[in-house]
Amino acid sequence: MNARELALSVLQKAKAAEQYSNIAVDTALTRCSLSSADKGLFTALVYGVIERRLTLDACIEAFSDRPLESLDPQTRTILQLGIYQLAFLDRIPDHAAVNETVALAPRRTRGFINAVLRAFLRAEKRIPYPDPEADPIRYLSVRYSFLPEICELFMSVYGFERTESLLAAFCRQAPLTLRVNTLRTTRQTLMDRLSEQGYDPKSCAESPDGILLSAGSPTAMEGFDAGEFFVQDEASQLCVRALDVQSGMTVIDTCACPGSKSFGIAIEMKNDGRVICCDLHANKLSLIREGADRLRISVITCQARDARTEAPDWEGIADRVLCDVPCSGFGVFAKKPELRYKNPKMSEGLPQIQLDILRTSSRLVKVGGRLVYSTCTLLPCENGEVVSAFLKEHPSFALLRERTLYPDQDHTDGFYFAVLERNA
Repeated sequence: MNARELALSVLQKAKAAEQYSNIAVDTALTRCSLSSADKGLFTALVYGVIERRLTLDACIEAFSDRPLESLDPQTRTILQLGIYQLAFLDRIPDHAAVNETVALAPRRTRGFINAVLRAFLRAEKRIPYPDPEADPIRYLSVRYSFLPEICELFMSVYGFERTESLLAAFCRQAPLTLRVNTLRTTRQTLMDRLSEQGYDPKSCAESPDGILLSAGSPTAMEGFDAGEFFVQDEASQLCVRALDVQSGMTVIDTCACPGSKSFGIAIEMKNDGRVICCDLHANKLSLIREGADRLRISVITCQARDARTEAPDWEGIADRVLCDVPCSGFGVFAKKPELRYKNPKMSEGLPQIQLDILRTSSRLVKVGGRLVYSTCTLLPCENGEVVSAFLKEHPSFALLRERTLYPDQDHTDGFYFAVLERNA
C-alpha cells in the first residue's frame, strides 16, 4: 500500500472498530514499509481527516449532488481524504491530490469523486462556513470540526469569542513535550544531544525540566532507551510540581496510569521515598512498571485499586496524594481528536465519580500533608465545582492554590489542578 491507500484502510478500520487513531496509526506504521516522507503523509492524512471530519463533510454536502448520508462509508472517506489534501495540505499540487484520490476508488465511483473534487477546485477551495452571527454554534462546529453540543457547552461557559479562541488553539498541532529525567541527565545536556540529532528543542516556558519539540518519535531519539526522558505535557509537569514533594516522603497516586505523573514525582523525590501507584485496571499497571524500569526508578510500587474504595490500612499515611481523576478529556482535543465528537452527555456522571474519589483519597493524607486534584478538561463542573463541593464537606482541608491552563494562553493542554492542605 502507498500512503493514501494505507490512510484509507486505517480510517475505515478505526471508525468501524471505534479505535483511537493513535493506536491505529502506531500499529500501521510498525507493519508497513513506507519511506519516511510517506510515513509523514500517511500520519498527516489520518489525523487530519479525523480532526476535520465535520468541515470536510460540509464541503462534500456543498459540492455533491447526492445527500451526504446516502454515500457509502468508503466513498465518503475517500472524498474526505481528497478535500483534506486540497484544503489543508499546501505542499501537494492540486492535480496530484485529485488524481491520487480518484485512484483510491473503485471504477464505479471514480467519476462521482472526480466531479466533487473538481467542483471544490472551481470554487477556489472555499469552505462553506455558516454565518457566525446567524448560527454561531453551527459556525463553530463546521469551522473547527467539533460536535455542536461541545460548541454549545463551551459557549455557555466561555462565550462566543473565547470559545472560538480555544477551539482554534485545539486545531493547532500540539508540540511533543518531554520531561527530562534529572536522575540521569540535565535539560541542557539533553537539548544539546537532540540538537545534534537534527531536532530544534526549546525550553518549556514554566517547567524547568520540560523540552518542546515540533515533532518526532520519542522512541527513535537517542537517550530514550537510556531512560533520560519521557513524554509529558507541560501542564502535567506543573501539576506534579504543585505537589511539592521532598525526598523520603510517602506519595500515593490514586489514578496513576499511564504513569507520567508518578515518574515525575519519583524524580523530584530524587528516587528516595515511596510512590504507590494505583489504578482501577490491573492490566494497565504494566505500563508503569515498564516505564519505571526504563527510567531507572526504584521507589515505585503498583497496586490495582478502585480509588473510590475505602483503604483503612492507608488512612493518614501519605505526605502527598495525587487525584488525577477520570474526566471528559475536554482539554486534550489536540492530542485525542476523536474527543471532538464525544457527546457531553456521556460525561454527565463524572463529577459525582470525581467527588467520590476526592473524598476517599482525602483520608489517606497526613495532617499537614497535601492533596492535589487534577483533570485534563476545561469544564468547571469537573474542576472548581468539584473542589468547592469537597471543601464544603471537609473543613479540615484548605485550598492553597488552583489553576486552569488554557491552550490559547498557556500553549499547553487544557488542564486544571487544585492544591489542598490538610490542617486537622
